[in-house]
Amino acid sequence: MTHRAFLYVAIAATVAVAPPLVAQDSSFAAMQRRGKMAMGVDQYTSIHKFDDLADGGRIELQRDRDDSVGVHAIRAHLRGIAKAFQTGDFSTPAFVHMQSVPGTAEMSKRRAVLRYSVKELPRGGELRITTSDSGAVKAVHEFLAFQRGEHHAEGHAMHRP
Repeated sequence: MTHRAFLYVAIAATVAVAPPLVAQDSSFAAMQRRGKMAMGVDQYTSIHKFDDLADGGRIELQRDRDDSVGVHAIRAHLRGIAKAFQTGDFSTPAFVHMQSVPGTAEMSKRRAVLRYSVKELPRGGELRITTSDSGAVKAVHEFLAFQRGEHHAEGHAMHRP
C-alpha cells in the first residue's frame, strides 16, 4: 500500500467514527437548548449540582456570573418545579431529556411522602427534596444520578458500604 493510499484509509477510518461523536455532541446541545427553554437561562453559563442526601437530595442551579435577570428566572423555575413535582408532574425533566427520567415514576407514586422546598442562593437557588420513606429516597437518588450524568454536572452520590 502506498503512503497516499494509507493516508486515505486513515482519513476514511477517522470519518467513519466521527458521526457518533457528532451525534453525542448535537444530542447534548439539543438537551441544553431544551433546558434553556424550560429554565429560562443559558445552560452553558449556569452551574448544576445534584446531591444525594440521606433523606432525599438537593438540586442546585446558579448562574456562573452576576446576572439578576438569570437569577430571577432560576428562582422562578425552581419554585415552579417544586409545585409540579409535589403533584407528581415530571413533564419538565421529560421534555428536557426527551425521555422518561429514571426515578420519576416512583417519585410520582410516592408524592404524598415527598417534600420539596426552595432556598435562594446568591446566584440562583436550590430545590431540596426530603422524605423519610426509603423507597422514595431510592427513587430520588436514581433521578439525581441520571441528572448528574446527563448534565455532566457536579454533585455527590451517597456511597454505601
